[in-house]
Parts: sequence; structure tokens; C-alpha cells
Amino acid sequence: MKTLILNGSPRIMGDTASLIEKVTEGIVGEYRIVDAYSCSISPCIDCRYCWEKQGCAIKDEMQVIYEYIQDCDNILIASPIYFSELTGKLLEVRSRLQTYWCAKYLRKEEPIMKSKKGAVILVGGGDGGINKPYDTACTLLHHMNCYNIHEAVYSHNTNERPAIKDKAVLSGINSILDFFNN
Repeated sequence: MKTLILNGSPRIMGDTASLIEKVTEGIVGEYRIVDAYSCSISPCIDCRYCWEKQGCAIKDEMQVIYEYIQDCDNILIASPIYFSELTGKLLEVRSRLQTYWCAKYLRKEEPIMKSKKGAVILVGGGDGGINKPYDTACTLLHHMNCYNIHEAVYSHNTNERPAIKDKAVLSGINSILDFFNN
């Protein structure tokens, strides 16, 4: 079993990272973590290459991620919430999924044959909600042929309490692990 983890956090020792670590401790099989803030993935430049051709004109680390998306069984999106949305760097990586939308709707092809399970972990320190970032994450999962999606796991008020000490979130992570591993 293979799991792709898209990490939208800039903090390598932050709340999102601690929850991802909890997931990786219990996941069955191999996993690959894409750290949006440290990977070498450029955003989409709307060159329209993918309107007529498979893949993307930009040759960078995303080429390896495209291959992993094809093969993986599970996809986890984990991100802090900034101004009621996923982080900017994660949205840049997301923009490169445009090739899948173009394949499906412009070229009338099925870009990803293998269906996947998906899950979303969100972390917030402020007073915003999860609806908008969760909807965005689900849209991303859908573009990667992920329609069997676990309910969102969300740690709120991380300015007051570390996410790793949130009992509801730890229970949610165990639920994601059961969902992915079975």
C-alpha cells in the first residue's frame, strides 16, 4: 500500500508536522511526504500545454509526484489554515493538478485510473472555520480520483493548546489510519 501525504505547513516542528508524524507511525506500507514549503515544485503558469497533451510542460519535482499519484492507494492533505484557506504554498502545488482537470474535461480522457481513499487534517490557531479549506482539499482529492474521503480531522485553537495534545484529533487520526489501512 502507498500513501501520498501533502504537507502544507512551513513549520517543520509545528502542529501539522506532529500530526503527520502520528499518521506515519501507524500507516501500513510506504508513504511519501511532499512538503509544499521545501519541495521544488513551481506553480502552474497557465501555458495550456495540458490542454492538448498529457502531463505538464514544467519539468520539476512534480513529475515524480504525478507518478506517485497514479500508483498510490491513499492521499492525505494536511495543512494549517491561513485566512480561512489552505496555505499558499500548498495551493501552488495544487495548481499543478490542472493537468488532470484538462485531461478529463478538455481532452475527454480519464487521467487517473486507480481510485484512492482520501483524508484531510486541518490545524487552526485562530477563529476561522474549516468549511472553505476542507472544500478546497476535497476538490484536490477529487482531481486525483479520490472520492472515498474520510471526514475532516481538525485541531482548533492551537495557539492555546498543541494539536498533538488534542484528544479528539488523536482519535481522528486513529480513525484515518483504520480507514487507510483496511
